Amino acid sequence: MTKNTPAAQDTGHSHDYLPAAGRDSMLPFYDILTRLLGAGKVHRSLIQQAALAPDTRVLEIGCGTGTLTVAAKDAQPRADVVGTDPDPLALARAERKIRGRSGIRFERAYAQDLPFPDAAFDHVFSSFMLHHLPAEVQPVFASEALRVLRPGGRLHLADIGGNITAADGYAARRMLRNQHVSGNLRDGIPRLLRAAGFDCEEVDSGVYRHVGRVTFYRATRPA
Repeated sequence: MTKNTPAAQDTGHSHDYLPAAGRDSMLPFYDILTRLLGAGKVHRSLIQQAALAPDTRVLEIGCGTGTLTVAAKDAQPRADVVGTDPDPLALARAERKIRGRSGIRFERAYAQDLPFPDAAFDHVFSSFMLHHLPAEVQPVFASEALRVLRPGGRLHLADIGGNITAADGYAARRMLRNQHVSGNLRDGIPRLLRAAGFDCEEVDSGVYRHVGRVTFYRATRPA
C-alpha cells in the first residue's frame, strides 16, 4: 500500500507526495497497520494471480516499505524485481528488508513518471495505490504502466472499489462516501485501464473488514 500524489497542498504536509503512512511520523507503524488492514492476504492473492515464471522482470508501482515487492521475489527467486515509490523514508525501510540480496532493488519514482524504458517488464503490481492518485494523474499512471510492460505483459492491480454496496458492511458504507474512492466504483477501474490501451478483466473481489470491498484486476498489454 502506498500513496503517490503531486498535490501536497491537499494532504496537509510539505511533500509533493503523500507519505506511505500518511505522515512521516507514522511510518514506524506502517507495516503493522497494513497487516491489520489485510494487506498480506491481498499481496498473496496478487502474487498467486500473477503466477510469476523464472527470469521474468517485475515492477511494483507505489511499493511503500516494500512488503509486496519482497514477497514477489520470495515467490519467484529467479525473477528480477523492482519497487518504486516517491517516499524516500519508506524506501529506506524497504532497503533494509533486502540487505545482502541480489535481483531485487528499490528506486524513487512517481507513478506518473517511471524511469524505465518501454517494454521493460513482464509484470507490474499495484496494491491500494490507485485511489490515492488525483483524478488527473490516474490516466497518466495507466499509460505509464502500459508503456513499461512488454506486449503481452500484465498489470495486476488491487484496490478498494468495484461493485461496493451498503450490504458489504460498515467499512464499505464509509468508502461509498469517500471521494478518493469514487473513481474506483463499479467499472471505473476497467474503464480507466481500457482507455489507456489495456485489455482488462476482473479477477476476484471480496469484503475486507477494515477497508470494505477489495477488487482485483488483471490488465494485459495487447501483443
